[in-house]
Amino acid sequence: MIATSKRAATLLAAAMLLVLAGCMVLPGKFVSDLTLRKDGTFTYHYKGEIILAALADGKRSAKTEELPAQPFEQQPCTDPATDEAHDCSDAEIAQQRTRWSEEQKERKAARTNEREQGRKMAQAFMGGIDPEDPGAAEAFAQRLARQQGFTSVVSKGKGKFEVDYSATGRLDHDFSFPTIERLPMVMPFVTVIRRSDGTVRVDAPAFSTAAANPVMPGLGAMAGAMGGAVSGMQAGRKSGSKPGSDGPPLAEGTFTLRTDGQILANNTDEGPRAEPAGGLSRLDWKVDLRTSSAPTALIKLAK
Repeated sequence: MIATSKRAATLLAAAMLLVLAGCMVLPGKFVSDLTLRKDGTFTYHYKGEIILAALADGKRSAKTEELPAQPFEQQPCTDPATDEAHDCSDAEIAQQRTRWSEEQKERKAARTNEREQGRKMAQAFMGGIDPEDPGAAEAFAQRLARQQGFTSVVSKGKGKFEVDYSATGRLDHDFSFPTIERLPMVMPFVTVIRRSDGTVRVDAPAFSTAAANPVMPGLGAMAGAMGGAVSGMQAGRKSGSKPGSDGPPLAEGTFTLRTDGQILANNTDEGPRAEPAGGLSRLDWKVDLRTSSAPTALIKLAK
């Protein structure tokens, strides 16, 4: 029983790692704009929702969820010498009840340990914020608000935050959004990578349905045993969905890329269009539950 519990805890820890690494922070409803100039300057703006998945499920708590009780079931009694069945004596039934009671205690202790390990692991991945703490959302909002670029951060409940973020700079280094203090394993919403040949690759890995559910089949049941620390990552939060509906968090919004550089490649449906003024071309992506491929583009800038 103890060995089984340890193996389960190891599997659950690995499952937790995969979930947290893949979808700790996800976009909700949003508008995202990136302007790239061929002189290497850029401006990025994100306005909308950020979902902290570990807080997204308000229906379940590690402190309240319990395993269903297993009633005592009398087992057949046999003679050790002849292996013949016989009616159980009161003493034999009492022994069975004692063994059953001990197994229930071990089961409860193992469950409690799994919950605590899951809570500690979630807290570690959230940079010290305990997902079971009633003040967790406000602590995360304060952490975001003190970072450069976030002009507004408002907690809307159940892991949802309404944010306004802007950044302007020069691409003498790569750019990624979001980068969050003490959260090292965050899937980027948008990355801008400068290459040595003067091209820039733009990717938006979180703006697709694949980003919302990177968890391998069967992990949900394992994560459920963590006592709720992970359940929000797979819990229902579809934009516009009815309360209580199930499904992974899904992004819903638009991503626009404007540039005066040469567009070498992109995966938009319509291709580049000319802006009315400014000598810029633009690429537009609509992001919703039908977006299977993350937006991507390759832009040639001046060296």
